[in-house]
Amino acid sequence: MRSTTTAVRATVAVWAAGVAAVLAGLPLLARERLPDRLATHWSLGQGAPDGSMPLWAASLVPAALWLVTAAAATVPLLRADGAAVRPWTAAILLSTGIALTGAQAAVVRANLDRAHWQDARQVTGWIVAVLATALLAGVAAWFVAARRTTAPAAPDAPGSGTPALDVPEGRRLAWFARAANPWLRLVAAVTGLVAAAALVALIGGLAPGGLWGLFAAFTVASLSCALFCSVRARVSERGLEVSFGPLGWPRRRWAPGDIESARAEVRAPAQVGGWGYRVGGLGTTVMLRAGDCLVVRPRGRRTDFAVSVDDAERGAALLNAMTADRSPR
Repeated sequence: MRSTTTAVRATVAVWAAGVAAVLAGLPLLARERLPDRLATHWSLGQGAPDGSMPLWAASLVPAALWLVTAAAATVPLLRADGAAVRPWTAAILLSTGIALTGAQAAVVRANLDRAHWQDARQVTGWIVAVLATALLAGVAAWFVAARRTTAPAAPDAPGSGTPALDVPEGRRLAWFARAANPWLRLVAAVTGLVAAAALVALIGGLAPGGLWGLFAAFTVASLSCALFCSVRARVSERGLEVSFGPLGWPRRRWAPGDIESARAEVRAPAQVGGWGYRVGGLGTTVMLRAGDCLVVRPRGRRTDFAVSVDDAERGAALLNAMTADRSPR
């Protein structure tokens, strides 16, 4: 738990510091192509700007505003003992960071290669697009964080250490478990921040078109790490469902009749060939942390599927009970 908490806090710190660096550095990076004062305000319905700031203020004011907002949003996280990020914290950090960096890129682009700030381009279209993106990102962050904090806990059931549970007639039981690799989340945040910085530079007109390759590579790396940094397993009357990533996709399902047997087994990354989604001599293993794994043998297969989750023995016992109920008499 302590390593998970540390990684979550490190991810938030990387995001906060990275956004601040982009906000402060973008105007400074383009200072040779900008006027002494930058147009920073446009009234609705007017094509020409009606407000400006000196270059240093246009660089530091958004960064300071962001740092104050990020600090206020992360104080509860720093005081909490757990590793969960509250939904509103995640929504504020993501949406505000995107809104400010997008607005800063639009301002720099509007003033680029202009002799006076009064000649700056119109930014209405860019700002509308940025705000819409920030809103959607905030909603998505809220949904993902709320889904993680409200996930049901595993039911209290007897029979720890037995191969199957005695499920009373007419009763329905379900088992839930999850595991996450916090350091993969950190890698996803770092690579995502690099991709975002490249995109901001491209939007601001400060980078050559060849930077699109860097943006694409780091975007793919970030999405790949984000999709496979966590896993959730669910056993119910429908069988076993294993879903990946914060959105629960992609996922794999087995009906009770498709499973020959289930068991709990302790595995280490060295046994399965490393971290992540591994295929080897032991079959397929989703290895996010060393320790207990839920191992199932699909019917008609010679290899197993294993996923590293907590309380794997109870999940295997419930799955065996459901499999036995559907086996031929």
